[in-house]
This record gives sequence, structure tokens and C-alpha cells, in this order.
Amino acid sequence: MSDKQRGLLVVYTGNGKGKTTAALGIVFRALGRGLPVAMVQFIKGKWKTGEGSFAEKLPELTFLVMGRGFTWESDDISRDKAAARAAWEKSAAIIAEGKHSIVILDELTFVINYDFVALEEILAVLRTRPAHVHVVITGRNAPPELVEMADLVTEMKSIKHPFEKGVPAQPGIDF
Repeated sequence: MSDKQRGLLVVYTGNGKGKTTAALGIVFRALGRGLPVAMVQFIKGKWKTGEGSFAEKLPELTFLVMGRGFTWESDDISRDKAAARAAWEKSAAIIAEGKHSIVILDELTFVINYDFVALEEILAVLRTRPAHVHVVITGRNAPPELVEMADLVTEMKSIKHPFEKGVPAQPGIDF
């Protein structure tokens, strides 16, 4: 690996839609280049998504849905916390192993903001990851320490959303 090539830390944050979709774009691009990719979804998990259905057809993609749905709709917060902890431990192992060129941690910021996993523990894993491993983190309210550490940060801003007019989530667009 040259001095100009190194694993980047990318953060997609903000209140607008498109954070997971942007990360999936990286998945698609990397797979097209023959790079091994892993994606861990920390929150999504209550319903089947289009990306999850498609991922099942891609043996070269490690795609793990480890959440129990949205925490604010939880029927058992302790189970949510245990699921988040298990997802983080699996993610940390995937990162440390260095087998995947790109590791997507979808909705990881919720795990941090709900204090299910300590921010410093996450930052420590990111600091010590193999030099070639790119990590992409998505989710609202990325903590300042994560933003500071990142090489690339994009904030998604909502200008207009169909939900505001009572239009529910649409297959193929939202899930």
C-alpha cells in the first residue's frame, strides 16, 4: 500500500434521509472492484429491507442485520442493548481481522448516543484498525469526537419529506 492509499473513516450523519443509501453506494462500488465488504446494521431488523433481500444473493458480501428494530419503539431496552453489544463485538472483530477492505457500520451512532457501547471503546477500535481497512459509519447525531477523527463527513439535511404529508415509507425508496 502506498503512502497515498490508506483506510479512510467516513461518516454519514444528519437528520436527512440517505445515510444508509450512501453507504450502500460504497458497497456496490467496492464489490464492483472486487473488494471484500462487510455491512453490519445495528438498528434495522424488524422488517425485511430491499438491501437485505439483495444482499442474500451476494456471497461476496458479508451482510449482518443484528438490530431489533428502532430503539424508540422497543418493548425491551435491555434486549436492545444486548443486541447492540453483540453487534459491536462482531463489528470490532471484523475490523480487527482485516479481511474486509470496507466495513459499513449502519446506524452505529444510535448505539453511541443511547450509551449502549462507550464512544471511547469504539474510537479505540477505529484508531487501531488495520491500515488498509476503510470504515463507514452512518446515523444521526454523530458525536464531535467521531467527526474529528473522520477523514470524510457528510451531513444529510432534510429539506422536504413525504412523511410530512402523511405518505408512508415506500418499498424500493425507503426500505
